[in-house]
Amino acid sequence: MEIIGIGLVILAASCLQGAIGFGLGMMAAPVLAIIRPDLLPATLILLTVALSVAMFLRERTSVDWRIVMWALIGRIPGVVLGALAVAFLPSAALSLILAAAVLGGVAFSLVGWKPAPTTGNVMIAGAASGLFGTSTSIGGPPIALVMRSLAPSQIRATINAYFTFGTAMSLTGLALGGALTLHHVLAAAWLAPFMVVGLLLSSLVITRISSRALFLIGVIASVLGAAIVIVQAVGALTAG
Repeated sequence: MEIIGIGLVILAASCLQGAIGFGLGMMAAPVLAIIRPDLLPATLILLTVALSVAMFLRERTSVDWRIVMWALIGRIPGVVLGALAVAFLPSAALSLILAAAVLGGVAFSLVGWKPAPTTGNVMIAGAASGLFGTSTSIGGPPIALVMRSLAPSQIRATINAYFTFGTAMSLTGLALGGALTLHHVLAAAWLAPFMVVGLLLSSLVITRISSRALFLIGVIASVLGAAIVIVQAVGALTAG
């Protein structure tokens, strides 16, 4: 039953990402941190790779390749730092970083700030995305922030083109650090069908529910999950 429950969360989070461009990590990572922290971050990043490739192919004509290129260049140092964090920090500390990434992503997404997608801003966003995406699997919010002025279809296409290559970089960093194992690969394979169903549902949801409404649903679920993760992590740290 545990795998079914996690799978349903993956389904909902995949539907959210398919509709607005990001959200798989932000919505699903807190749940995994509570139920199966051993699957983070590698299993969720593996699912993100597959989902991003599918979304990239679905909307590839709308990609802004300039943003993708500079974001990937900026991502490199972030991936290195993220892989080091996974290798050397205790699980409770990583849980707190995960919760902070969720709450930070929510905060940035809710405010009206729209930084221009200049080369410098995109590289900074790429570095932040690499750090949090590699260490917690939540790398979408920084990149989404600098693309707010683009059309929704262009945001979805560009951010998932970036994820297609960026998450592959993160997986390489985790593999080199010994944090990507067959255990993570098998778990991702079990959860992949739920991700596929979520992506297929997103094509229907886009035409029936506004992106803003979907995002708010994801925000509420993400914040609640992050709050529980913080309570558990603080308890573990104080007990230790």
